[in-house]
Amino acid sequence: MPVAEQWTASTTYEDGGRSSLDMGSLLLSAYELGDWINQSAEVAEYLYWKSVVSESEEVKQLQAQFAKAKELFEECQRFGRFHPNYHEAKDKVKQIEKQLAEIECVSKFKASEQAVDDMLYEVSRLIAESVSDTIKVPGNERSLGGCGSGGSCGCGSGGCGG
Repeated sequence: MPVAEQWTASTTYEDGGRSSLDMGSLLLSAYELGDWINQSAEVAEYLYWKSVVSESEEVKQLQAQFAKAKELFEECQRFGRFHPNYHEAKDKVKQIEKQLAEIECVSKFKASEQAVDDMLYEVSRLIAESVSDTIKVPGNERSLGGCGSGGSCGCGSGGCGG
């Protein structure tokens, strides 16, 4: 990485001292950290369950049914709750989602995905706090309500299936 090795950022402090940051070293450390994360048990478990889910015929069939049901619901959603099939379409989507969630490999995949997400959040939080206590870190909150509940999507309409 010859280009990265040339990057430096320098800061002058009030007492006249200078500090420089070697971006090449920083990037190499970031890649090393990424390698450690990729070699973690959490990522290994995530990749295992991801492959099991992608090879499952039962999951593939339910995913196809879900895609059709979701498409129908999105069509009904254009007219909101006043569409004659809105609630039926919404219930069908929820039913298929529930069936998918009850499959062991899917639930284990979701749990492993959450473990990786939590680990990445924790790493980013630790890095930010090692720089300063006031640096903002992207949130890792789990949505407590659906779309329209005033959650992170911000739509607040109540018509997005929540």
